[in-house]
Amino acid sequence: MKRILIALAVIIASATLTAGGTTMIVFHENGCSHCAHTEEFIESIRPSFPGLEVRRYEIHEEGAIDLLEQLLAAYDVEMDAVPIVFVGDVAVLGGTFYGFQAEPFAPRGRAADLTLEEAIRRAVAEGAPSPLDRISQDSTSSLAETLTIPAIVLAAAADSVNPCTFAVLVLLLGTLLVAGRKGRVLRAGLAFTGAIYVSYFLMGIGIFSAIQAAGIQRPFILAVSSLAILLGLWNMKDYFAYGKWFTIEVPQRWRPTVKRITSSVVSVPGAFAVGVLDSLFLLPCSSGPYIAILALLSKTTSRTQGMLYLLLYNFIFILPLLLITFAVHFGFTTTARAERWRSARLGKLHLVSGVVMLLLGAGMIAAVLLGVM
Repeated sequence: MKRILIALAVIIASATLTAGGTTMIVFHENGCSHCAHTEEFIESIRPSFPGLEVRRYEIHEEGAIDLLEQLLAAYDVEMDAVPIVFVGDVAVLGGTFYGFQAEPFAPRGRAADLTLEEAIRRAVAEGAPSPLDRISQDSTSSLAETLTIPAIVLAAAADSVNPCTFAVLVLLLGTLLVAGRKGRVLRAGLAFTGAIYVSYFLMGIGIFSAIQAAGIQRPFILAVSSLAILLGLWNMKDYFAYGKWFTIEVPQRWRPTVKRITSSVVSVPGAFAVGVLDSLFLLPCSSGPYIAILALLSKTTSRTQGMLYLLLYNFIFILPLLLITFAVHFGFTTTARAERWRSARLGKLHLVSGVVMLLLGAGMIAAVLLGVM
């Protein structure tokens, strides 16, 4: 929570900076003669830099140490005596300059003043961002990455208890057993699960790439987050009143077709084809968490990172399908028992999925408001 508050404070501070100007941060201590000299020198050269904004912090005032620690980490330097100055890529701590040359150095007397003036001149000429921007970027990107992985795992785990896909897999395995093809149960189940994995992954890449290419904005994230909350609440409704009004499952008019196609499959290639069709036609069961996660990834990760996270998401997503396949193959359960288990827990499955979607949507909205996304 402390990291979130610091990140929020820095973002607010950064947003209030003078547009197009250069910002210098100075930490001083009351009664410090070196600080007083630095302050006098800065004021004497300010007329030469009309776009320069100086932000001063007394080292003992509330919040100053927290801000200083964040800046020290952002510039990769260690605490030293005041005055401490940050401008452009340069940090000055106790008279030692970091970032001005390849190695730190500590000029004395008039040379120190001239070096500081040159550091300011460089920052102004280059249009250097505020030192606070470094904290904003480091804090929010680190926090976003910290939050992204748990969100992926949680959403994928909730998405994996997908009653629609369970039903198709159980029907498929039952068809093979009735047809006397017990030896194909494992291969067919793995083919079906592999098709689900590949199809969802490819669809995820397409949606992820489209969102990134479009350069999604804050309103889009808020819209997706709000949709996730609504779908979550509607899923939770099915725990208390399953089947009433609209249920987030495969539409009733599609079910006879899906059942007819699945019941005709007696081969491994056919099982793979059914998996692909399942991914396309049963997407309403799981599109909510997946779209929300794709929006989150497109905003917080690079393309390469996003692909890796999608691989992880879809692996978690198919784990229950693998467990069902192996359990039926090795005789730990039957398709009839698996179907009874699924039917008896439909409401609870919807509740779990709904709660996760609600939390995911609320978390994304909070991240947007805090500036993490």
